[in-house]
Amino acid sequence: MVGVDKKRRLVEIEGVRKNALFRNFGVKLPEISVKGREYAVGCRMVHKDLIYEILSVVEEIPEGCVATYGQIARLIGRDKNSRLVGKVLSMAEYYGDYPCHRVVNHAGRLVPGWLEQRLLLEAEQVVMKDDRHVDLKKCRWDY
Repeated sequence: MVGVDKKRRLVEIEGVRKNALFRNFGVKLPEISVKGREYAVGCRMVHKDLIYEILSVVEEIPEGCVATYGQIARLIGRDKNSRLVGKVLSMAEYYGDYPCHRVVNHAGRLVPGWLEQRLLLEAEQVVMKDDRHVDLKKCRWDY
């Protein structure tokens, strides 16, 4: 099993009791047992296949287009899990290089506190409504 430490890095926790993990890393894990590898994302255990399913959809978003968290959740067959998509994308840097800057919320709002997202989108000629919103009518990804 793999957990996340305080700096949001993945760490191996083979053979460690869950209460010891909370005491050492401040990560609270639910009592879930799933066969195969599991990852702690926030306070949820997420199977690695689901993580890579989300990231493979993000990888398909073409340059110059954006998708919403809800669109990605619908594409993987989990309509009500757009927050999970956002949480996985917030930790995507630990899994590889993915174009997560092309994902915005349902209103086209950029991620608060991530100033580079706007610069990356403008470099791809994505049309902006204002400083914080993408014009979804013009550049939403039609999968």
